[in-house]
Amino acid sequence: MASLSTGEMEQDINESSMVKPSKRKEVSSPIYVGREDDIKKRQRKTAIVHDRQVVIFYHGEHFYALDCRCYHAGGPLDLGEIEDINGQPCIICPFHKYKITLNTGEGLYQAINPKEPSAVPKWKSKGVKQRTHRVTVDNGNVYVTLSDLLEYKESDYYA
Repeated sequence: MASLSTGEMEQDINESSMVKPSKRKEVSSPIYVGREDDIKKRQRKTAIVHDRQVVIFYHGEHFYALDCRCYHAGGPLDLGEIEDINGQPCIICPFHKYKITLNTGEGLYQAINPKEPSAVPKWKSKGVKQRTHRVTVDNGNVYVTLSDLLEYKESDYYA
């Protein structure tokens, strides 16, 4: 067994105990994406936030941010139409018409229960599939902060 000199031991201990910057901290900082008035006027904007392409929507007097590519097949959500579905604003993916809530990223679909006498279609949730991000406005500037990337969402595949 080889012995280490005091200098080698100190170097080894110091290197292994060094605090390295956390990637999580890096991606949790807000990034400027544009002027509030410009985004309100255009109602959407794409931006790169920490190497991730996001789309920012302004709809119904609220800002929303999501991963730009649809969780299903990577469709460009920035080209989709916004519709209110079941009382929730949703982006409709232009590729396959998937409906995604702007607020939570839930995928929505209509289904019927054939055992019910009326068999009326009802909106159901597929669960959260699309990653959403936090939008803040400060002094007319719009910022996006990425959500916690440790929890996997299906849209991460295309991000």
